[in-house]
Amino acid sequence: MTPIRTAQLIALDKRHLWHPFSSMRDWCAPRHEPLILVSGQGAILRDSAGREYVDGNSSIWTNIHGHNHPLINQAIRAQLDHVAHTSLLGYTNPPAIELAHELVKIAAPEVLTRVFYSDDGATAIEVAIKMAIQYFQIMGQPERARFVAFENGYHGDTLGAASLGGIGLFHGRFSRHHFPVEHVSSVADLEALAERETIAAVVIEPLIQGAAGMRVWPRGLLASIRRWCDDCGVLLIADEVMTGFGRTGTMFAFQQEQAVPDFLAVAKGITGGFMPLAATFTTESVFEAFMGETFYYGHSYCGNQLGCAAALASLRVFEEEDVLGRLREKIGLLTRRLDQLRGNAHIREIRQCGFVAGIEVGGPDGAALDPIQRTGARVCLAARRHGLLTRPVLDTVVLLPPLCITVEELERAVRAIEMAIEDVF
Repeated sequence: MTPIRTAQLIALDKRHLWHPFSSMRDWCAPRHEPLILVSGQGAILRDSAGREYVDGNSSIWTNIHGHNHPLINQAIRAQLDHVAHTSLLGYTNPPAIELAHELVKIAAPEVLTRVFYSDDGATAIEVAIKMAIQYFQIMGQPERARFVAFENGYHGDTLGAASLGGIGLFHGRFSRHHFPVEHVSSVADLEALAERETIAAVVIEPLIQGAAGMRVWPRGLLASIRRWCDDCGVLLIADEVMTGFGRTGTMFAFQQEQAVPDFLAVAKGITGGFMPLAATFTTESVFEAFMGETFYYGHSYCGNQLGCAAALASLRVFEEEDVLGRLREKIGLLTRRLDQLRGNAHIREIRQCGFVAGIEVGGPDGAALDPIQRTGARVCLAARRHGLLTRPVLDTVVLLPPLCITVEELERAVRAIEMAIEDVF
């Protein structure tokens, strides 16, 4: 792309676009030159000037097998030759049917037998919330309407999903519009809750909290929550929008503790990161309760053929390329490389769960930095100069690359973070 064309696009962007999670005053400042991404291959992205970068956060945690994967590309093109989209309301289609069958097989086929499609992570959580409420109404327990979520949790930005969120920076401004949710931080907090007979569901991000700064839960916590829910007749909602599809080393994070939820919400990586699509799994007992009633919820593009075709192809890639088997070596390499960074005086803490990592920068005395300095963002900006694209969560630099990343590219990504920290400090 020519420099003139790039300049024209930047001018139009600043004139018309409103970017998510961005300070638009900084974005529109004359000195700021937005990065225009134009192509990608595998774990590498290219900008309009021809520069290459490792996609260090999988394009906001979505891309699984790399960009331009031929099998997924071909599946989308083949589906286009038939039809791009028809409604799932009153009709059905082969890719949606086949994908539901395949998803059930890879999660917990004896327990999670039903799949409800939506568009993204927040709406997958909305489905679980509304199903849980209506389920208990049908079962003659309308008093079960309370939800319990975890401090520093993040479940999306629609009002229902945001009600569950425990991060004031994201959700505090709209809290007066949220439905009441009780936030806890441990199993002990759960056990201390009164009037358990009025609780509908507990919601958690299994193994690791993403938007909290990649904070890893203690091992065994999810299994303990599952037991508590069983004892109290409470439903368990697992938000695997980030952790699903291999990120933690298994297809789904809950599988590492054999703690099967009553609702499993997935999105982001379900299509390999190629198309918007989400799904909420649930049990046969929940489904059967609705047999005499209608669940009045749905989205125009839920179960769309293009998204389902891409998702089916992504599952084929997992099998044909032994993605999870080959990932074990990369997880080990990532662990070793991160361990080598632990002596850096400006790294406060390193947190890792499978192929997900957060590198939190801080002062040489181990203290947290003043958020107004936006140090994490400055480190990520500096990392661009060393060929890595990622975004921070406050002062935690996220490293969550596509699972297809090569050993050499992974080394390059970690080294870029190391050099970026040196540049900033």
